[in-house]
Amino acid sequence: MNDLDEKDRLLLGALRADARMSLIELTRHVGLSRSAVHERIRRLEANGVIAGYTVKLGTERERPGVEALVAIGFQPGRNCDHIVPHLSGIPNVVTCWSLAGPTDLMLLIECASNAELDTIRRQIATTPGIATVQTHVSLRTHFDRR
Repeated sequence: MNDLDEKDRLLLGALRADARMSLIELTRHVGLSRSAVHERIRRLEANGVIAGYTVKLGTERERPGVEALVAIGFQPGRNCDHIVPHLSGIPNVVTCWSLAGPTDLMLLIECASNAELDTIRRQIATTPGIATVQTHVSLRTHFDRR
């Protein structure tokens, strides 16, 4: 949606910082009436600009034990239509991005241990159409703006 104005951007920025911000707080932040803010939120949701609201985990003990990025390369003649349906059935694959360049897909995996990550990695590697799998384990999150 390219027709976002400055008030929409302010509203989206406030909601990204705190999706639980009250309507009154949002009106103060954006400088519009309560009904105008409510209508903008409704419009942004209806147009898919706001796709949902979520919980962001805070402390390390609430986060999964292991986070990893897994880079996948396809076999010749294969594409996302062949691979993604298999990967979407693995619950520990929390995000799947298509990429331009030598890597075809990048996965974000969350699991309890390195042993579980190894099992998931083996499951991914045996998916028909996958040629290469490279695993990068996260040591620490410095910041996460999602």
